[in-house]
Amino acid sequence: MNAIAEIRDLRVEIDGRAIVDGVGLRVMPGKITALVGASGSGKTTTGRALLGEYPAGARVSGDVRVPDGLVGYVPQHPAAVLNPARRVGALLRDIARVRTRHLPRPERRIRHRVLEALRLAQLPEGETLLRRYPHQLSGGQQQRVVLAQALLLGARVVVADEPTTGQDALTKRRVVDRLAAVARQGIAVVLLSHDLDVVRALADDVLVMRGGRVVESGPADRVLLAPRHPWTAELLAAETTASPAPPARAPGHPVLDVRGLTARHGDTAVLRTPGLTLRTGECQAVVGRSGSGKTTLARCLAGLHRHYEGDVLLDGTPLPRSLRSRTREQLAAVQYVFQDARAAFDEHRPVLDQVARTAVRLRAVPRAEARTEALTTLASLGLAEDLVRRAPAELSGGELQRAALARALLARPRVLICDEITSGLDTVTRRGLLDTLDALLRDRHELALVLITHDLTAAAPAARIAVLDAGELVEQGPAHRVLTSPRHPFTVSLVETSATLATATRG
Repeated sequence: MNAIAEIRDLRVEIDGRAIVDGVGLRVMPGKITALVGASGSGKTTTGRALLGEYPAGARVSGDVRVPDGLVGYVPQHPAAVLNPARRVGALLRDIARVRTRHLPRPERRIRHRVLEALRLAQLPEGETLLRRYPHQLSGGQQQRVVLAQALLLGARVVVADEPTTGQDALTKRRVVDRLAAVARQGIAVVLLSHDLDVVRALADDVLVMRGGRVVESGPADRVLLAPRHPWTAELLAAETTASPAPPARAPGHPVLDVRGLTARHGDTAVLRTPGLTLRTGECQAVVGRSGSGKTTLARCLAGLHRHYEGDVLLDGTPLPRSLRSRTREQLAAVQYVFQDARAAFDEHRPVLDQVARTAVRLRAVPRAEARTEALTTLASLGLAEDLVRRAPAELSGGELQRAALARALLARPRVLICDEITSGLDTVTRRGLLDTLDALLRDRHELALVLITHDLTAAAPAARIAVLDAGELVEQGPAHRVLTSPRHPFTVSLVETSATLATATRG
């Protein structure tokens, strides 16, 4: 079988440093080829080479052969490529019109092609969806609209860049089904992913990248079941190595209480949480699908979402709803670590300065002393001084997440909220970050941790788990009980689907 697209000996240099070095890739019709590896390994640069797109100022050598104009790209953040001022129907009809304008009765054909593309992208609510704007769609719907665009253009190759980042097991299952359906149409899929469960369920072939080079490649079952390179083995071992359950100990004392909370966006109630108690020395995981209200809950606790009824109490005292109304001590007590660490840093200032500023602003620590404390905290998280004196752009995603964690810790918080901070990270980096959080709870007995996550493996070592579905708190209890004997049908489906994905292989 002939390859649809091929990369030979690709080298991409920026400022004399190779970010991709000697990479080769053959893309076959109807097959799914996965590129896996850590952040900065060269996956995205290799995938985007199929579109003829490279980083600004890059020096490129090697050979990239692709079908003329027939490569589609589904980015990790699809909203960035959809025009927010145009309805979905107008966007898709414009694309379909280019390919049908010379045919008889073009408008009828345009409508048929658009609806067929939506069907193939698994958007059965096509007619309703066509009337909406991109911001009125969920992230998963936006992703499928971008996929429909690629199908309308007649793409023979689709590059899917981290399509399951930050998504729960049920949503991941749908992404897997969607990409498998695309491959059944004879379209080649190049999957760029850190999610080995999804790779295991989808891929025919796997290329493992590290430091810009392919260190191992071959059929998916061979690479994932019998790896030959130490880095591949390390990625797989990090995926299967679970953090130990916390040792049995007396419950800590309540530090934060949520009572009768109903949060709203405009006039619409998006979250109802009758009661939730955070205790010192414990991790409270909050799980649920995208749009279930996990982040809204976290933002209410942190004072970032003030439109709610009910109370959030710190040590029995109600916290002001708005961040701006909280005292400096209250701001320090509840700290938030965001999912997108890169967006949370000023790109023009060294990381060290931004971390140290927390101690200056919230604890009135002198600047020199704050820098010393920041260096000590950053070093404890594995970040050397020469690294943190750089701009954020010079750190990897995992390094920036640890820097964001250090910045929050310099406030000496009572409650630390971590919102999907492991999503988008490879298995080795994710395992290291979770181990760091576990160590923090052991060392700081007065700290309570809220872990917002879609990943049940990450939630498993928590003391307690709260499950949200469609804005409702449907189940909560000890983590082991919730994951092994779930009581609510939604929790049952979440646990079962997660287990199915973890053991799936492409048939």
